[in-house]
Amino acid sequence: MLPEFEYAKCLFNEYGLELSEEQYEKLDIYAEFLVEYNEKVNLTAITEPDEILKKHFIDSVLMLKFVDIPRDSSMIDVGTGAGFPSVPIAVFRPDIKLTLLDSLNKRTIFLEKLCEKLGVKAEIIHGRAEEVSKNEKYREQFDVACARAVANMAVLSEFCLPFVKVGGNFTAMKGPNENIEASEKAVKILGGKLAAQIDYDLFDEQRKIVVAEKISQTATKYPRNSGKIKKNPL
Repeated sequence: MLPEFEYAKCLFNEYGLELSEEQYEKLDIYAEFLVEYNEKVNLTAITEPDEILKKHFIDSVLMLKFVDIPRDSSMIDVGTGAGFPSVPIAVFRPDIKLTLLDSLNKRTIFLEKLCEKLGVKAEIIHGRAEEVSKNEKYREQFDVACARAVANMAVLSEFCLPFVKVGGNFTAMKGPNENIEASEKAVKILGGKLAAQIDYDLFDEQRKIVVAEKISQTATKYPRNSGKIKKNPL
């Protein structure tokens, strides 16, 4: 399914990333299963092998290059969809204790089957972020929350920061046009502070990673319900 190993390895190396044959084989299984399952459940618009390699796998794993994630960290991927960025990250960092959250049951079924095929250990939750983060089992329990999403940073922060323990971080993978400064107030209200903004090129496309550190507990009234979050961002 994926382009041959040596080509894939060279592309990873271009970004200072190593790729072993074992990792490649798992990503190959992932790509094939993604394209096959995508025919019955809408998971991705990217289905060409070369594009999957570049825009899904390399882009996801680049988070490890730009963001320090200590060994044995706990991570929740909020609105993970087809498992990006966290499942490729788990292929490279199996020490990470992974939780995958998505609001669509069809996608969580895909994720369960995918993780079984890849030998990736993960807790998979079917639920809405604004409801799950009010559950004390998950609220402020994670070293890292991550999301790769189109929603603006203020909205994403209200969905994601309540999951992060004090001392942890929320990492968002964004497009180039995000106005990060506009989310500064929201991040602060939710107990965080903007810590880093990394701009990078993914082949011919511009990308941005934004990191918000959690410095104090999130007030219990957050997150609000989804309608309020989207209609009236903090």
